[in-house]
Amino acid sequence: MNTRSVAYFVGSLSSTSINRTLSQALIRLAPDHLEFTEVPIGDLPLYSPDHDDDYPPPARALKESLAAADAVLFVTPEYNRSIPGALKNAIDWASRPWGQNSFDHLPAAVIGASPGSVGTAVGQQSLRAVLSFCNARQMTAPEAYITFTPGLIDEDGGVTDESTRSFLADFMSEFADHIERVLTVLPRD
Repeated sequence: MNTRSVAYFVGSLSSTSINRTLSQALIRLAPDHLEFTEVPIGDLPLYSPDHDDDYPPPARALKESLAAADAVLFVTPEYNRSIPGALKNAIDWASRPWGQNSFDHLPAAVIGASPGSVGTAVGQQSLRAVLSFCNARQMTAPEAYITFTPGLIDEDGGVTDESTRSFLADFMSEFADHIERVLTVLPRD
């Protein structure tokens, strides 16, 4: 199996983000041929078309990370029933300037954790709408809205609940399969 590079976004800027914790568990459970690199979003200035002719270094680094990736994974909370502002800002930088959309045909998956019982369902739908416009090739199933409880994931990224561990391992296996299916039809340059 080909090694595939996956760029991943953690939608929260919090140092204690449960979605960052979830991202580490997902990496641990992923098939061995997937290699992960986090795309940092905290240092990006607010997007403005005024920068389209000369991107600042953090925005150039973001676009370079996506250009080097075979796929992208979004691990994000839901803020006010939508996408966290920092994540939306990163997507705006990556999808611009017009005609230089870094998400075009890129295999993508979305997952998120919340302490609430509906997980991140509404936020994910908002993110999926944006990614559709960006022409990302989204994995539509399984959907994954994780209700995060204390102790669900240990300090080493191990998932303590067997049914959740199995579900997340299946999610990552499906994502690996999705990447291969998309890249078979739409190979990256």
